[in-house]
Amino acid sequence: MPYCTVEAARNAGATGDDAVVAAWITAAQEQIERYTQQLFEPTDRVVAADVGADGLVILPRRVRQITAVMPVLEADDGPSIPSSAWRVTSSDVLGQVDAVHLAWGGWDDLVVGAESYNGGWLGLWERWGAEQVKVAGTFGYAEVPLLVQQACALLAADMQAKAQPSDADAEQDSSLQVDDEGNNVAIEDSDDAPSSEPVSAASSTGSTQVDALLSGYLNRGPSLIGGI
Repeated sequence: MPYCTVEAARNAGATGDDAVVAAWITAAQEQIERYTQQLFEPTDRVVAADVGADGLVILPRRVRQITAVMPVLEADDGPSIPSSAWRVTSSDVLGQVDAVHLAWGGWDDLVVGAESYNGGWLGLWERWGAEQVKVAGTFGYAEVPLLVQQACALLAADMQAKAQPSDADAEQDSSLQVDDEGNNVAIEDSDDAPSSEPVSAASSTGSTQVDALLSGYLNRGPSLIGGI
């Protein structure tokens, strides 16, 4: 779901037919996510995060639902641990943080290595020696905040204006894809595969006005490592 409407982007200054404006909205949305390190709609993701000394795993996105928690081991990812071995909190609840809390004090006599007489979950984790976990689930805001909607519309128009080539530029660079109104629409990445590398935060969206609107949503937490 787009972070703003085509009409809102046009009101902010974007031009072209619906498909062109929608493409710039998509580009603006991706830049907003890189800058804030947030997702503003429910999205399936796999994230990696460090395990704290007390079993607290701070997650880099607003949590909606967690479906799997796996230790990151040297040889390969460890097995998904049962939901009885962890609990989840979300910043959707006032006063809570986005985190998985590993059950250091618990055990499960039905799980090999996590039995009560074998040190429980903490004993199993110590034998694994895992310092990170991969967490699969759904992350993001339930709906797009108003300021993010406004920022997306402004950024779509700003990115389009900055990318629009002059007539001279278009003649010199035949690779520029320009529509009938002079808009550069070559903004799509041809690789649709999800990235397996950490997504680094952008220092700015490219617009100081948009940066100011998004300042309350910045998150510089652990890395996003992939998509489902």
